[in-house]
Amino acid sequence: MNEYLYDFPLLRQADDKGRRIAYLDNAATTQKPQAVLDAVAAYYKTSNANPHRGAYDLSVEATKSLESAREKIRAFIGAKKAEDVVFTKSATESLNLVAQSYGMSSLAPGDRIAVAISEHHSNLVPWQIAARARQADITYLYTDEAGRIPSAELKSKISGRTKLVAVAHASNVTGVINSIEAVIERARTVGAVVVVDGTQSVPHMEVDVSALDADFYVFSAHKMLGPMGVGVLYGKEHLLQEMPPFLYGGDMIEYVEEQESTFAPLPQKFEGGTQNVGGAVGLAAAIDYLDRAGMRKIQALERELTAYLLDRLHSVPHLRIIGPDGIEDRIGVVSFVLKDAHPHDVATILNADRIAVRSGRHCAQPFLHHLGVQSTCRASVYLYNTKEDIDRLAESLKGVRRWLVHGIG
Repeated sequence: MNEYLYDFPLLRQADDKGRRIAYLDNAATTQKPQAVLDAVAAYYKTSNANPHRGAYDLSVEATKSLESAREKIRAFIGAKKAEDVVFTKSATESLNLVAQSYGMSSLAPGDRIAVAISEHHSNLVPWQIAARARQADITYLYTDEAGRIPSAELKSKISGRTKLVAVAHASNVTGVINSIEAVIERARTVGAVVVVDGTQSVPHMEVDVSALDADFYVFSAHKMLGPMGVGVLYGKEHLLQEMPPFLYGGDMIEYVEEQESTFAPLPQKFEGGTQNVGGAVGLAAAIDYLDRAGMRKIQALERELTAYLLDRLHSVPHLRIIGPDGIEDRIGVVSFVLKDAHPHDVATILNADRIAVRSGRHCAQPFLHHLGVQSTCRASVYLYNTKEDIDRLAESLKGVRRWLVHGIG
């Protein structure tokens, strides 16, 4: 039995037939262990107040909780300074912050932005908007059929005009782990800044942003056992210092006069408004949980589960995997299509068996179009999943076409 499964209250619940949910939509969001739920509840029961704004004990404790969480995040991702870690409400907001602040203030007419075709919309649409506003151009780094970016694409598309490169560390569609090191190395030869979407990597592998030499790196709490409503932006200090604020209002101000204002130092300059301290506390507890489990152990477990998932899916007639068949250079995200069955119908039938997978375009429409599909189902594993979950998925998939195609098996 999986040693982590029973730390997650939602996954322990059974229906009136005694079935617990086989939760295989971890690329979208993860379940929360009891330790995270307890940490969030304890904060609101004992320490709830507005941080950075009060001289009374509760406010001081809330400030300590927020800044302690920031330090824990810094250590987890290998950032050099806590001031390089900015809280946002999501990875999407983090990417929009970079696009609106750095992009709008640094891009000039004729500059080029290189974006991987495999990007989630949140690391693609903001660059479309910035490019249009600044009269810059977007060029796409196209993948091969397995979803990997060939080195020739990096060499030909990241060139002298390129000022910024946006790429995910791992794909939320195919699970492919992109060679961020190669992307950054190529970008450095032309002086381009690199923005990395780490939402599918930070939860599943060791990440050291300093060793990678990433300029910006973003991720979300809710994809790594933490609460929804909390995102993180890591940025190199000199870049963050030069950027204008993204949100204006309380807590990001140093001094306000009638006609002008000055702004707080990093990271508060980018943290206008009341922060989600309870969410930050939950993220810190999630990091503690992941640290106790060990990221290398988690990655090894996921590789075993992914290999088993691929093997079982290959046993399902008329099923085609979108992306790589092997487990090298990938996380546990597997997209697939079933002949003559719409992905939404497949997911609905699986739900009747208490199996949760994602169906649709996965917020990556240009990538799916590039791969020649309209939509897919997607199964994604995490540390609490079991081979039983995968067996249930495979067996249920074998019956889907009998439901939809009038008895064809």
